[in-house]
Parts: sequence; C-alpha cells; structure tokens
Amino acid sequence: MQQEFLINARPDLREARESWLKALAGERRLSALTVEAYERDTRQFFQFLTGHCGGAPGIADIKELRPADLRAFLAARRGDGVGARTLGRGLAGVRSFLRFLERGGLANAAGAAALRAPKQPKSLPKPLTASDAKRVVSAQEQLAEEPWIAARNAAVLTLLYGCGLRISEALGLNGAELASSEDRVLRITGKGGKTRLVPVLPAALAAVAEYRKLCPFHLGPEAPLFRGARGGPLNPAILQREMQKLRSALNLPDTATPHALRHSFATHLLGRGGDLRTIQELLGHASLSTTQIYTGVDTSRLLDIYEAAHPRA
Repeated sequence: MQQEFLINARPDLREARESWLKALAGERRLSALTVEAYERDTRQFFQFLTGHCGGAPGIADIKELRPADLRAFLAARRGDGVGARTLGRGLAGVRSFLRFLERGGLANAAGAAALRAPKQPKSLPKPLTASDAKRVVSAQEQLAEEPWIAARNAAVLTLLYGCGLRISEALGLNGAELASSEDRVLRITGKGGKTRLVPVLPAALAAVAEYRKLCPFHLGPEAPLFRGARGGPLNPAILQREMQKLRSALNLPDTATPHALRHSFATHLLGRGGDLRTIQELLGHASLSTTQIYTGVDTSRLLDIYEAAHPRA
C-alpha cells in the first residue's frame, strides 16, 4: 500500500523502511491497521525531515538525529492540530523504526528512547447501560428489512456484548465456529497474535443459530461466518452504519458504537463482581493496567448514582 504514496527519502532509507514494515507484519505479526498507521507516521516523519534537513533524508541523516530534532518533529505535528494520542503513536512508530535500524548497525535509537512521549489525556470508556445494551443486541430492534440481515446484525452485536469481542474478531470467525449448540467456548486470536478462550453465552449461540438458519449463502467451514448482502465477507463499516441507525432509532448517545459494546461487557462484569484478572483474560489485554481503566468507569457510575440519590449530596 505504501507504494501509492510519495515517500520523501533516499533509496537506502526507503529500502530500510520497507524491510522494517515487512518485519512488523511478518515477524512481529502486528495487525494490518497498526502497520498502516506506522507506515503513515514514518512517511510524515520523512516529509518533516525533508524540510528540516534541506533535502530528502537518507540513513546518514538518520544517524545524525538528536532529541532536539525529534522534539521539533512533534512540535510541527502539534502545530498541525494533531492530538496527544496521535503524537504518542507517531513517536512510537519512529522509535520502532530507529530500533530496527540500530539492530542493523545503521542508527542510534538512544535519543528517541530518552524522549518523553506527550502526556495522554485521561478518558474513560463510555459503556451503554445494561438495558440499552440489551435493546441494541435484540433481534426485534434491528432495522434491516431483510430478516436474515437483521438476524446477522443481532448475532454480531450479541457477540460483541456477550463475549467482549472486538468487531474484527467477530467478523474474523469462520463457518466452522459456533456451528453447534455444544460450542460453548471460542478460541480467539486478538492483537499481537495473543490467543484467548472466550465463553459463549446461550443467548449468543441462539442469535448465531438464527442467523445461520436464515442466511441465504452456504457457510462453509473455511469461509467467513458473517456475510454481506452479496455474499462476501461482512465489512465492519456496514455494521457501524447499522449501529448509527440504531442510535437514532433508540435515542442513544453518539458514544454508542460497536466497540462500546465491548466496553459494556467489561464494565457490567466488573459491576456484578467480576475480578480484574478474569476480565483481563476475557478481553485479551496484554497488561492488567489496560483493564484497570474499567475500575474508573465503575467508580464514576457509583458517584453519579450517589450524587443523584443522596439527599445531602
């Protein structure tokens, strides 16, 4: 994909970057979206260096980089209106590329490693209430006119809320999975190639079974389970548009997205006494600190209830 863009770099740097991107996808098995983001970040970095160094950069220019040059890059990006999260990811991409060059004896990544990433704003996930989540995943609330498409949407949304799947994980299921009422556990491969076991609720099994019964296409064991209107793999954008229609019909906030159902899964489990370690495993988080953000959500909800209900609040 990166060949479609003009890359401001000399041939030696372009070649090294191509090798790095291939290593990210092949050896480190990063997701396609992450590799695409790192491709974009380094392309923007080279564009900055073209002006900063007075010409298209090569590996020799990368060797001469100092922390001040990297800070200038971040400042330029911030001047373009880029937020802290995007800046942090951009710096991570540049660091990864410099470490790759360092391993080949082509650069020194110490300056990038010593540079402090922009402070990230604290934001809590915004889950749906339990009643709203149940309405969103209900087959009766789906707005598609075709019964099989309505059943499909309900099945996917039920997997997001009932199993805590990412939308890419749900749409990555094949026809052999959840084919029987005995399939009570899914083996999911998530970010970074991390595999986890996820229990499947009877409601989710029933929703998938209803979709299978109505689907007009043959769901072969190696083919995608969830199909678009013409029989091809279901595009995530289609499900996101369906969710947008549901938000309007059910009078839900803009934060009610497919991914918010995964947040709702974790928050509602925690609120009913689930422990963080178990929720971490169910979500496929590599670090417990990522899962701990949901404790803030639950505390925030308790404070809202307290302030609304206590006569002296």
